[in-house]
Amino acid sequence: MVPDNSLFIGGRWIAPTDRETVPVVNPATGATIGSIVDGEQSDVDAAFAAARDALPGWSATSPGNRADLLDSLADTIHDHADELAVLASTEIGMPIAESRAGQAALPEAVLRSTADIARSMKWEYLDASGSTVIREPVGVVLGITPWNFPVHQIVAKLAPALAAGCTIVLKPAELTPLNALFLAGLCATAGIPSGVVNVVTGRGSTTGEKLVRSTDYDLVSFTGSLAVGRHIGSVAGDRVVRATLELGGKSPAVVADDADLEIAVRTTVKNCFTNAGQKCNAPTRLIVPEIDRARATEIAVSAARDYVLGDPLDAATTMGPLASPAQRDKVLGYVAGARSRGATVSGGEPLHGLFVRPAIITDVAEDDPVARDEIFGPVLVILGHRGDADAMRIANDTPYGLSAEVWSSDVVRASNLARQIKAGQIRINGVRTPQPPIAPFGGYKASGLGRELGPFALDEYLEVKAVLGNHVSGEEASCAQQ
Repeated sequence: MVPDNSLFIGGRWIAPTDRETVPVVNPATGATIGSIVDGEQSDVDAAFAAARDALPGWSATSPGNRADLLDSLADTIHDHADELAVLASTEIGMPIAESRAGQAALPEAVLRSTADIARSMKWEYLDASGSTVIREPVGVVLGITPWNFPVHQIVAKLAPALAAGCTIVLKPAELTPLNALFLAGLCATAGIPSGVVNVVTGRGSTTGEKLVRSTDYDLVSFTGSLAVGRHIGSVAGDRVVRATLELGGKSPAVVADDADLEIAVRTTVKNCFTNAGQKCNAPTRLIVPEIDRARATEIAVSAARDYVLGDPLDAATTMGPLASPAQRDKVLGYVAGARSRGATVSGGEPLHGLFVRPAIITDVAEDDPVARDEIFGPVLVILGHRGDADAMRIANDTPYGLSAEVWSSDVVRASNLARQIKAGQIRINGVRTPQPPIAPFGGYKASGLGRELGPFALDEYLEVKAVLGNHVSGEEASCAQQ
C-alpha cells in the first residue's frame, strides 16, 4: 500500500521520476527500508489544488456522514493495526508494545471519539439574542507532523480537520514518512473522497518550507520544535492565517512529602523513558523533597538499569534506539556537558549504533542546560525542593508549559498543586491518557498555541459565523434549493 517514491495527491499515487529521493532508515539496524520523494513546488501546488477542489463537496457533506467516514477509517486502522505498529517500530525504533498502544490503538480511539463529538456538536443554533450561530470549516489545512509519534500525531490533526469539514495536505517528518503514506492508503480504503487527504513528502528545509510559504492554505497545524514553530507562526502571522502550534516541553513531576516515593519515582522513570524519551510531554524533571533526593536517585537508577535495549520488534525489548545520529549526538552532548560541570550521572553511555543507555542526573543546578532544555532523549534530571511553595517555583521555572505530573496521597493537596502549575495538562498520581482520549492537550507559554483532542481540537478547525435577523436553518435552505 506504500509505493516507492510516491506522493498521494487527489486520491492517486503519483510517482515523479525527476525528483531527488530521501532514504528511510531503520534506526535500530541502520538498514534502508524505503525511500521518498523530496517534493518540489509543482507537487506542493498540485496537493493544495486537489485539497481546494475537494473542499466544496466535503464541507457540504453532513457532519453525521463525515463522522461515519471517520468511524470507517477507525475500522480500517483496526484491521491493519499490526501492520501499522510494525511499520512504526521499524521507522522510529519504538518498542512494539508501545507502537501497538500509541500508533494503532490510540489513533483508532481518537478517530472514534472525534466522530462522536461531531455527531453531538451544535453546528447551528440560536443564541440568547436570537442570532443564528453557525460553525463552518476554516478551509484547506496544512498539517506538519513530527517523527516521534508518527501515526498518532497525524490522526490528532486529521480527525478534527475532517470532522470539521476541512480538507488537508499532510507533510510527515522525513524520518518517518512511510506511516503517513500507509495511512493515506487506508483513507482511500475507508471511502474518504479523493482530494480530502493528500500527502506530500520531503525534507523540512525544502518541501516543508515550500508548503509553509504557500498562499494556498487557510490554517497550518504544526507539531515539532520551538524554533521551527516560531518560524511557521511568523509566516502564518504575516498572512493573517491561523496557526496551531504544539511545541516543546520540559515537564516537571512534582513529588510531595506525603507521596509514596517508590511508586512515584518508578512511574516517573517509566513515563519519562517512553519511546526512549523522545516524547514532548515526557516528565524529564523529577522534583522531590530534598531530604529524599538521594533515595529517589537510588530508586531511579535501579529502575533505569532494568531497561532492556534491543530489537524494537522483540517483545522483550523495553527501549529502542534514538531516531537518528543527530539525535544520539545531541543526547550524548547534553550528558557529557552535565558531567563536565560536576553533575552526578548514572548511565548515558553510548552503545552500538543509535542505542544509548538511559541517564539519571542529579547534583545539578536548576539553571543547568540539562534542567532547562528539551533534550528529547532518555535523560531524567532529579532536583530537590524544600516544601510545596519551592516545588511550585521550580516546576514553573521554565519557558515551557506543556505537561506536568503531581504526586501526593492527599487529593486536595494534589489538586491545589495542579492548579498552581502553568501547564496545559496536569497528571495526578500517574494517570495517563484517559479513555476516550478527549482531554484537551496543548501548552502554555512557549509550548505552543491551541489544543488537540476532544471538542477543543474541533474548534481549532472551525470558523464561527453569526447571522443576525430572520434566518432559516441549513436544512431548510438546502431543501428550498432542491
